[in-house]
Amino acid sequence: MRIGMDYTAAARQRAGIGRYTRELVGALLALAGQDATLPHQYVLFAAVGGLPRAHWQREIVRLRSISDSQFTTRTLPLSDDWLARLWHRLHLPVPVESITGPLNVFYSPDFVLPPTRRATRTLLTVHDLSFLHYPEHFVPKLVQYLTQVVTRSVARADRVLADSEATRADLIAHLGTEPEKVDVLYSGVDPRFCPQPERGEAERTRARYSIGGRPYVLSVGTLQPRKNYVRLIRAFAKLSGGTQLVIAGGKGWLYEEILAEAGSHPDRVRVLGFVEDADLPALYRGASLFAFPSLYEGFGLPVLEAMACGAPVVCSDVSSLPEVAGQAALLVDPLNTDGLTAAMARALEDAALRQGMIARGLAQAAQFSWEKAARQLLAVLDLWD
Repeated sequence: MRIGMDYTAAARQRAGIGRYTRELVGALLALAGQDATLPHQYVLFAAVGGLPRAHWQREIVRLRSISDSQFTTRTLPLSDDWLARLWHRLHLPVPVESITGPLNVFYSPDFVLPPTRRATRTLLTVHDLSFLHYPEHFVPKLVQYLTQVVTRSVARADRVLADSEATRADLIAHLGTEPEKVDVLYSGVDPRFCPQPERGEAERTRARYSIGGRPYVLSVGTLQPRKNYVRLIRAFAKLSGGTQLVIAGGKGWLYEEILAEAGSHPDRVRVLGFVEDADLPALYRGASLFAFPSLYEGFGLPVLEAMACGAPVVCSDVSSLPEVAGQAALLVDPLNTDGLTAAMARALEDAALRQGMIARGLAQAAQFSWEKAARQLLAVLDLWD
């Protein structure tokens, strides 16, 4: 089969769906490179307008190092914003095949489908429905856009992939998606997220991000209301001792209250901004505790990455997080600041509890890999072969 895949997020976004797409597609191409009998040809489509040419070329070189003969690329000199305007706001009826060439299947890992020809099968990943659960945590125009476009794309798609059973249930309950149309495809944990540190990494990482020598509680994720950072900071401020809170994440939206709350504790709370992927494992390994009190997650990959690096985890007991964390984390009500404080204190102070959490976390994270995710994706694609 000739399979088109939207690689725009991977080209343009360093975190979030961009990283998801790079990891999943990379693992899929690696499988193809390992087995020459796999019959599929992949066409990676990306809207690269405004990106430095060298940026895209480096990504192609990286993909070629994974699999040289199983894919081709097609680019469009428009930004993703302009493409969204043309396809989803103005409804320009130009199918993606006019760029990729004829396809048997088109897969979008980023919530929405472009126009496609009638004969092309379509596969779509929906990561979460946070814009329906917490519309007040988004810019109103974005909520309106996502509600319309994601709903329409899910209805159009021949099959839909959900990041978790929780997201699958949301699709069925909130968008009326037929249960038999939705498959769960879990994310994976890259092998570089492991408990063994590189020589000198702790000192290098602390110096690079000006963390200093004090122990720290870590949280990772884009600065936005859904991540519940304001409550986390307030809960952390009630802890005694010399531990600091380190938040790693780029600015998203409606983040002013988060920065203001962090600024009221300048000696104990550090907001690092966006942290490069290469530095994340060392940050996780150096943490005394990983805290993730998100109000809603379609999956919650940082929880597993922290576990894989040997950090004990405290996280929310809502949406997909109990499903992802299993029995390895302390689960808390994300709206209960006192409960969050108590859970962090237990995880920091009870040595026996910590060791048990670390061991269970390593075992839990080992169940998730990008190769496993790619094999699941391949099984879904093979339904149309």
